[in-house]
Amino acid sequence: MNPSHSLTVCQAGHGDIEALMPLFDAYRQFYRQPSDLERAERFLRDNLERQQSVIFFAYTGDRSRPIGFTQLYPTLSSIATKRVWTLNDLFVHPDARKQGVGQALMKAAEAHARATQAKGLQLSTAVDNVTAQRLYEAMGYVRDDAFLHYYLRLED
Repeated sequence: MNPSHSLTVCQAGHGDIEALMPLFDAYRQFYRQPSDLERAERFLRDNLERQQSVIFFAYTGDRSRPIGFTQLYPTLSSIATKRVWTLNDLFVHPDARKQGVGQALMKAAEAHARATQAKGLQLSTAVDNVTAQRLYEAMGYVRDDAFLHYYLRLED
């Protein structure tokens, strides 16, 4: 991250997909998936076109070179009869870590949830991802001890 440029976070539009593809692909590789830029583009484009997700990204200086992103998916709470946003993806380029980028993206996600009058934001992270857990807890997220979460794998 270039310290001479201030950090900017904005919501992604269709014109930002090409710039986000390499970062999204790096995110998938972080989770041990093979690199596939075409798949990354298709996934991002489909989600934005169908309004199935909201993406915020961070950059310094050049919008076409994002250094981090977060992707939110809408869901609903029947009990609260309100929207809940699932913060599914958060990734910061390794060269830009420990500089407040993740926190800025999390704040943008929170502002969006508040603006849409959501009940809250939910997320999950790997048990061994202690760095992310520290960030989430520092930002006021509380570990859910009231519910057990289950997952049914349908494919590999």
